[in-house]
Amino acid sequence: MIQNPIFKGFNPDPCICRRGDDYYVAVSSFEWFPGIPIYHSRDLKNWQLLTHVLQDDNVPDLRKLPSAKGIWAPCLTWCEEEQLFYAIYGVMNSMNARYFDVDNYLITAKDITGPWSEPFYLHSAGFDASLLHDTDGRKWVVSLEWETRPGYEKPGAICLVEYSPAQKAIVGFPQRIWSGGTDRGCIEAPHLTKRGDYYYIMTAEGGTGYGHAVTMGRAKNVWGPYESDPQNPILTSYSENFNERHDANHLKPQYFNPETYLQKAGHGSYVETPEGEVWLVHLCSRPFRDELRCTLGRETAIQEMYWTADNWLRLKGGGNIAHHEVNASALPPSPFAPDVTTDHFDKAQLNKTYYAPRIDFRRFASLNTRDSHVTLRGQESLSSTNKVSLLARKLTSVYCTITTKLAFSPQVYQHSAGLVLYYDNMNYLYLLQTWDVSIGEPVLSVIHMDNGQRHDIAQPVRAGSEPVFLQIRIEGRDITCLWSLRDGGYQPIGECYNTTGFSDEYSEYGEFTGAFFGLACVDAMLHQHDAHFDFLRYEADETRLID
Repeated sequence: MIQNPIFKGFNPDPCICRRGDDYYVAVSSFEWFPGIPIYHSRDLKNWQLLTHVLQDDNVPDLRKLPSAKGIWAPCLTWCEEEQLFYAIYGVMNSMNARYFDVDNYLITAKDITGPWSEPFYLHSAGFDASLLHDTDGRKWVVSLEWETRPGYEKPGAICLVEYSPAQKAIVGFPQRIWSGGTDRGCIEAPHLTKRGDYYYIMTAEGGTGYGHAVTMGRAKNVWGPYESDPQNPILTSYSENFNERHDANHLKPQYFNPETYLQKAGHGSYVETPEGEVWLVHLCSRPFRDELRCTLGRETAIQEMYWTADNWLRLKGGGNIAHHEVNASALPPSPFAPDVTTDHFDKAQLNKTYYAPRIDFRRFASLNTRDSHVTLRGQESLSSTNKVSLLARKLTSVYCTITTKLAFSPQVYQHSAGLVLYYDNMNYLYLLQTWDVSIGEPVLSVIHMDNGQRHDIAQPVRAGSEPVFLQIRIEGRDITCLWSLRDGGYQPIGECYNTTGFSDEYSEYGEFTGAFFGLACVDAMLHQHDAHFDFLRYEADETRLID
């Protein structure tokens, strides 16, 4: 069996493609860098993080963008005739006053690991742009055209424009072709495919919340008119349709379905195997069910589909509710080596699973300063949206223990380093060592940034100048910070913190992402003081259900 989600933690907006026997999925990265993670599989059950498309933090430059902006909804396709991968992505710059200021780009590569071409600008008419390589050699771009005018339905409609590879530009202006297959509203995430005589348009409707869904339409001309699938939506977590075209709010908690484990199922794309199997990857979430808060953010799941005799796509097993478990593909098994629990920082390069907000972590992280350590050069505070020294990984379970060993010699109170649980720059938990001016020595403390309100513990702990072990334990809704002078006998510090506060739904400043954990160093004085971390251990139980 395959247990969903297949990509746990912050991995939203999946787009799948196939090249020969290899399957690749691209997901959104928002303000996190490197951008556009690519997962790889040969059997659709076992996956590994293979590479990232965007690895130059100057192109695009995400510095100073607010949380939840940045790289949205990439589209990854393989053109067999050209032997080229195409990636389209949007850089969301602002959502102020309901204006969605986004720039959409296209890049290509002969190999999935690059090198990728310089980006070609497409347009700024909307977001979630994707590409169809037509059978006649033409190429078409679909996207959501964001509506800003009074008196028009929000958020807008799906539009289409031709792309010219020779001119490296679109031909004319995008034209509207589709307003959805239901009345759920909030249409987005279009993908065009062609099968037989039909062009199929797959979209997400209902908002990327509890009313989310995958819908389809088809036409014999790429410009339409498109007829709606009579079963729409073809995949969702809430099967009964509703009419909320008037409501652009995306969360819609009233459509939480207590009868299913995977919530927010929507935003999908599909692929067919050479043997004729059809697989759909889609967005989903696993909330704390009482609070309806998703600390792990929006994740990726997979479902087996099939084509009916009258050429519509259906969920294998019937109905349209996303399954927690599905039967594995008939493809030959192709497992990967399991991830290691502890990173001892003894390799030549950092693991692909590390990220930093907005900048390349190689700007502040080094494996060469001290043997078998990662050294972080301190920069701005964790609340900055500019240059933050946070080496982070995606949280994949709310049942886990995170441990590190820190060697640090703070000299002023502007120096700090330690272990972090981070949702965004206004919501994080920082277990740190810093300098206490009143006693003239280093201390351990905890900062809880709660929607921009800073809370420090009342009594910092004297720990001396020796290396210290730091630990964060997450047990469902409860988070405990701990410390020790050895790897054992840990003592708690600070309060018991609420895991649900690190979530899409709780944050007032960011949305659409998910929680990270990691190592941080701050030097708000000269941006040069170092912290040395001996290891990072992540012990997670990813089999436990969230209740």
